[in-house]
Amino acid sequence: MSRLIALSLLLLPAPVFGQSPAKYADVIAALEQLIERERLDAGMPGLSVAIVEDQTIIWAKGFGHANLARTRPATPDTVYRVGSVSQLFTDIAVLQLVEEGKIELDAPVTKYLADFKPANPSSKPITLRQLMAHRSGLVREPPDGSYFDAEQPSLEKTIASLNGRPVVYQPGTTTKYSNAGIAVVGLVVEKVDGRPYAKAIRERVVAPLEMTSSDFEPTAAVKAKLAEGLMWTYHGREFVAPTFELGESPAGSMYSTATDLARLLSALFARGKGSKGPILKPETLREMLTPQFEKREVSERFGLGIAIGKLNHAERIGHAGAIYGFSTELAFLSAEKVGVVVIANKGGTNPATRRIADLALRHFLAGRPGWPMPSSSDPPKPASRDLARKLAGKYGPAPSHELIEMNGGLYYLPPAGGLLVEVQQAGKEFVLGGSAGSGDRLTCDGTTLKIKGSLPITAYWARQLEGPPAEPNRLVRGVIGEYGPDHNVLTILEKDGQLYALIEWLFLYPLEYETSDSYKFPADAGLYHGERIVFKRDDTGKAITLRAGGVLFRRRVVDGEDGKTFRIKPQRPVEELRKEAAAAKPPEEKGDFRKADLVELTSLDATIKTELRYASDNNFMGTPLYPPTARAYMQRPAAEAVARVNKSLAERGYGLWVFDAYRPWAVTKVFWEATPEKMRMFVADPSKGSRHNRGCAVDLTLYELKSGKPVEMVSGFDEFSDRAYPNYWGGTSRQRWHRELLRHAMEDEGFTVYEAEWWHFDYKDWKSYEIGNQSFEELGQRRKDAKKDKE
Repeated sequence: MSRLIALSLLLLPAPVFGQSPAKYADVIAALEQLIERERLDAGMPGLSVAIVEDQTIIWAKGFGHANLARTRPATPDTVYRVGSVSQLFTDIAVLQLVEEGKIELDAPVTKYLADFKPANPSSKPITLRQLMAHRSGLVREPPDGSYFDAEQPSLEKTIASLNGRPVVYQPGTTTKYSNAGIAVVGLVVEKVDGRPYAKAIRERVVAPLEMTSSDFEPTAAVKAKLAEGLMWTYHGREFVAPTFELGESPAGSMYSTATDLARLLSALFARGKGSKGPILKPETLREMLTPQFEKREVSERFGLGIAIGKLNHAERIGHAGAIYGFSTELAFLSAEKVGVVVIANKGGTNPATRRIADLALRHFLAGRPGWPMPSSSDPPKPASRDLARKLAGKYGPAPSHELIEMNGGLYYLPPAGGLLVEVQQAGKEFVLGGSAGSGDRLTCDGTTLKIKGSLPITAYWARQLEGPPAEPNRLVRGVIGEYGPDHNVLTILEKDGQLYALIEWLFLYPLEYETSDSYKFPADAGLYHGERIVFKRDDTGKAITLRAGGVLFRRRVVDGEDGKTFRIKPQRPVEELRKEAAAAKPPEEKGDFRKADLVELTSLDATIKTELRYASDNNFMGTPLYPPTARAYMQRPAAEAVARVNKSLAERGYGLWVFDAYRPWAVTKVFWEATPEKMRMFVADPSKGSRHNRGCAVDLTLYELKSGKPVEMVSGFDEFSDRAYPNYWGGTSRQRWHRELLRHAMEDEGFTVYEAEWWHFDYKDWKSYEIGNQSFEELGQRRKDAKKDKE
C-alpha cells in the first residue's frame, strides 16, 4: 500500500450513526409511508431499514413487529437471520488471508482441502476464485448440511458429503449460484486460519467493524433481540420458521441487524476501512467489486462474493439473503456512496425487500444528475375475483405465460416457472406486486398479454373452455406427491401434461423428461438450473425417494392418499365426549336472526347425491356421530342455491355429491374436543359455533352423471393436510380442474370456499341464522309431521 493511501485511510472519519440530516426530512417522510405500504402489501410482520451515505447512517427505522404475536416492535437494532448476506463476510475473510499471503485465489482448492474430492471429470481444477464468483460448477446444495437438513452436521461433514458428487458444469464455464461452494470457502477459512469458522469471522471481520449484535452463532446476546420468522405457502398456510443452524453455515447462518450491516457498507465506502481499522486493502476491495468472469455488458454479474447489476445508469452492488422466515437485501451504489439495508421477518419475500431497497435508493438520490424525481401515483390494489376469473388463462404457445385466479385474486406464472406473483391493478395497467413481485408492469384485456413492452401474445384459454385435462399415465402418477421434511416440503405435481417441482415452498419449475425416472430442471433459469431430479421407485412403480441435485428427499406418508379415509386418534374416548356435549349448551347469541327453515336438499333436486359420512364410520373420527336416519338439511335460501349449482353443473355432465350439511352444535363440540390442537384449523370452535350449525354450510364434491362415480380430487374429504387446501398446488391438472370447476360453480351462487378445505362451502347469509342444536331425530319427526299435515 502506498504511503498516501495509508494516510488517507487514517484520516477517514468513523461511521456516525443515528443522524437524520434535515435536507432529507421530506424524503424520509415519504419513504416511511411507502415502505409501510409495501410491508403490508407483502404481509411482512416486521421490517428494519437503514440508509447509509458514506460514513453516516442518515436514517434507520423499524416497521411492524419483531414477533409473530405482534407485541414487540421491530427496531433498527432488531436481530434477524440474514441468509446469504453471510457470504460477504466469508469472502472478506478469504481475501484477508490472500493479503496475508496464506491463500492464492487461483490455486486448486485442494491445496487447502486435500480431502475435497467431488467428481470432476474436467482437467480444470476448482479454485477459490471460481467458488467465490459462483463458477465452480458445484451443485447448489450439498447432500449433508444443506438448506433442507435439520440435523446440523459440522461444516467438515457437510463438505465431505460433496465427495463423489458430480459437478453440474465444468469449473469456470458457467455461472451457477452454489451455497455448497461458499461452504467450501468457509472451510478453507477455518483450516487456514486455524480457528473454528464462526470465531475466525467474528475476530477477523465482525469485531473490527464493531458489529456488536452480529454473529454466526445464536449466542445469548443474539437471541435476546432476535426476531421470529414467518413462513408461508401459496395455498394459504402460515407457520413459525424453523430455527436450526445450517451445516453450510458460511453460506447463510449469520445473525445481524440493519444498523450493523450499515457499518459494513460504511467500511466499503471508506475503501475497506472499518471503525477500528482496515478490514481490506483498497486494491483488494477493488478486486472484490470487479466482475470476475462475465463481460461488463452482462446485466447481472458476480465479483468475489458479491452481485453486480444496474439501477438506472448506476452500478448497483450488493447481495440478497434468504433463510427460513427471513428476507434481506443489502445494496449500494459505490459512485454515489449511498447504500441501503432492508431485512424482513417473512421468508420468500426477497423480491419485495429488493423493491423496497431500490425505492429507497431512488428517493434518496432523486434530483441528482441522472436521477429523476419519483413519480407519485395511487397505490396498486388487488384484482377483484371477477376480473381475475375473466383474465385467467394461458397466453402464447407452450411454454406459455399464465394468469391464474387464486385466493380471490390474480397471479402470474412465467414460462420458465419460478415464483408465483400477485397481479395488482394500477390504473389501466397491472403491476407485479405482493410478496414476490418485482414491480414490473403488464397489460391484459383477456385476449392479449403484454409485459414490459414485449410484443402482444395471443391468448389461449384453458380454463373451462374444454373438457377436463387428460389423466397422466401410470409412470407419472407414480411420482406425484410430497417429499422431504415438514419444514420444507418438495411437491411433485403434473401440470399441462408435464411434471413440475414446487421446491422450497415457493419455486415452481417445469421438469424436462430424460427417462421415466430422471428429469432436468430448467436449463437456463431458476435456483437449480443444470441439475436433475432422479426418482427411485418401489415394486409397484410408486416413487419412494427423489434426489434433487445433491439432496435426498424421502416420500412423505400422507394419511388419506390412495383413496383411504384420513383418521385422527381422538384425544379422549368418543362416548365420554358425547355425554359432555349432550349436557352442554351452545353459546348464547344476541341479534335479529331469521327464523330457521331447514330443508332437505334432495327434496329440491333428487339428482343431488348424499352420503352423510358422519352417519357411518367412514370419517376422520372413525365412528358414527349421526344416526343412520340423518339427512342433508340446509336453510332454504342456501338449499335452493345448492340446487341451482347442481342444475348448472348438469349441463357439463356433473352433479353434486354431498357429504355433510346441517350439523348439530353438540357434534361440533365433540369434534373440537377430540381433535389434537395442531389440527384444529380443520374443525370449528364450539365457543363460536360452526356455519354447519347454522344450516348454511355444505361439504360436497362432484360426480359424473354418466358413470355415477365421484370425481377424483387432490385430497380426500376430511383430510387434515395441506392437500385439503383449495389452492394447494399438488396433484394432477385434472384433479385441480375439477376442484376449480366446483369452486366456481358454488361461488356463482353465493358460496365461499373455506380456506383449508376444498369441499367446504359457506353460504353468504350464514350470519343471519342462529347456532342450531336440533338433533336429526327431531328434524326427522318435524318432516314427518309436516308431511301428515299436507295429507
